[in-house]
Amino acid sequence: MRIDLPYDTKTVPLIIGEQNLEKVVISHISEASGEGTQEEMVRRALERPVGTPRLRELARGKKRVVLVTSDHTRAVPSKITLPILLAEIRAGNPDAEITILIATGLHRETTREEQIRMFGSEIVERERIVVNRAFEKDEFVSMGELPSGAGFYVNRLAVDCDLLVTEGFIEPHFFAGFSGGRKSILPGICSAETVNENHSYKAIASPFAAAGVLEGNPIHEDMICAARRVNVQFILNVALNARKEIIAAFAGDVEAAHLEGCRYIRSISEEPAVTGDIVVTSNGGYPLDQNLYQSPKAVATAEACAGEDGVIIMVCACREGIGGSHFEELIMGGNPQEIDRKLSAVPPRETIPEQWCAQIYARILQKHPVILVTTYLDPEVVRRANMIPASTPDEALAMAFEMRGKDARVVVIPDGVSVMITKPVS
Repeated sequence: MRIDLPYDTKTVPLIIGEQNLEKVVISHISEASGEGTQEEMVRRALERPVGTPRLRELARGKKRVVLVTSDHTRAVPSKITLPILLAEIRAGNPDAEITILIATGLHRETTREEQIRMFGSEIVERERIVVNRAFEKDEFVSMGELPSGAGFYVNRLAVDCDLLVTEGFIEPHFFAGFSGGRKSILPGICSAETVNENHSYKAIASPFAAAGVLEGNPIHEDMICAARRVNVQFILNVALNARKEIIAAFAGDVEAAHLEGCRYIRSISEEPAVTGDIVVTSNGGYPLDQNLYQSPKAVATAEACAGEDGVIIMVCACREGIGGSHFEELIMGGNPQEIDRKLSAVPPRETIPEQWCAQIYARILQKHPVILVTTYLDPEVVRRANMIPASTPDEALAMAFEMRGKDARVVVIPDGVSVMITKPVS
């Protein structure tokens, strides 16, 4: 049986004997489609917002408008959504001074070429665009403390404006519950100090910091508090299928509209856990598989299906390498047990940038061998990161059979980011 796995901007094949295949886990979201065109879905959501007046009404009399959007690591279809949002704002106030603020979190700055690819050349040439720079302290202002006790430093543009609007997309998130909504603010446009503390070892280790969980999730609680405190007045969030097409749109209040979107995502992405001796997955291809730093998202999904000592095969292009320098240093800083011991001793206020992905990998690697399929990372680099290198899914599968035996049962999750695995309550 041939199964195509997302890889970079294309796919790579996995060939597996049907006698070994336990199940291919694909959420309903992968092949879902919406009602009408993508533009029609967005416009309908803006016409009937949840919990707020229409955006054009909110824009009346508002001189300085900041519109927060995602960066180059996210698949937000801004070529579709941004022109509609800009037109809606200007329908209420043609003279509004609009700033598009790119939410980078701790990622590198989005280049002009990437902006053109994301937004289209017309928007890049005609609109004012600012990129959040998390490590430039002068660009942030203090807004007190968050529920966790973390200091809240946010991009001053979000505080100085008259109307704050955000756009994004919603999918299961491995420790924030779901992406979208409040995440545009934290981590999107916060300082490195705030992002780091929100992602502390203690917070990530919480049993409530998991995919699909919002209630009791300390990371989410800080995020929603941050969004409320800077007065996000309107959001537009979309749901996407495997082809990165809009299948639903949700607009309005930062919490109510987001929760409506989360309920929808849960209804079409939730799948019961299926245990395998070998679990094969991917990070959904480009843009999320640009580096190793983003890859724990899908590996955490695979973990939920991996039996005791189960082997995880991760297909991730890593065309930009490991990712952040801090993550690289941490993931290569010892064996998984040593990495976990080191990070568990780091106080929340001293959280190291990007340590959370190393923490999650260390947790998984203590229980499961991870074979990384990549053609961009040097095999020795992969080994130093405590993983096993392979150049193709078939090569990785042969290695896994050597570890678990020729009769090993295999679970394949082609897109590990789009699926939310649920385990029965014991």
